[in-house]
Amino acid sequence: MFKFFEPNKTFNITSKITKYVMMLFVVVLAIGLIEALILSPKDYKQSDSVRIMYVHVPAAWISLGIFSSITILSVLGYIFKNKYFFLIAKSLAPSGFVFNIIALVTGSMWGRPTWGTWWAWDARITSMLILALFYLMYLIAWRIFEDKEQVLKITTIITIFGVINVPIVKYSVDWWNTLHQPASIIIFSKSSIHSSMLFPLIIMTAAFTLFSILIFLVKYNTELIKIKNKGLDRL
Repeated sequence: MFKFFEPNKTFNITSKITKYVMMLFVVVLAIGLIEALILSPKDYKQSDSVRIMYVHVPAAWISLGIFSSITILSVLGYIFKNKYFFLIAKSLAPSGFVFNIIALVTGSMWGRPTWGTWWAWDARITSMLILALFYLMYLIAWRIFEDKEQVLKITTIITIFGVINVPIVKYSVDWWNTLHQPASIIIFSKSSIHSSMLFPLIIMTAAFTLFSILIFLVKYNTELIKIKNKGLDRL
């Protein structure tokens, strides 16, 4: 059932598509930057500082999405005893962590002109910081535990506890009275953000998604090469 995920089959695909993902990323990023920095309007309250949104929001979305994906892959890998699911999850984690840090840094930069401070223990910011800590624990676990069965169990536990924080990040602005503004984009109802800002945001999200895929492919291909060199029963 899961033979498609075997290293010899996946490496032939992932090693070839990396350059195409890179080229597509450059094109989409260029379009996104033009839309976000030049064509999109200033905000009537925040002026040009609102343009941080085009980096901050996609980074936050992607970090949440990747951690959710890591959790699903880890749980499925543990249930079906499929080590290649763990390999995909392990390869996704670095890009998720990078985007989590980007979201925190850009959020701090955005907070300075908006709130008058670089950092506030706001519910959204704090829960994003907690998510970064779970990412860090996950990555460290792969480094420090040498026993394969032990590391698979521990990383799965980390993701299960960590994913509880994902809906907290998402709904923190609704559940608590926070400094952070409520969600401007709601999937099943009308969004409050204007199309002149929504379109650049979508393009930048697509660009960042491609970049996360690029990081994943580089990491995944590296892991596949290690497996090929050490033996197919190794992660």
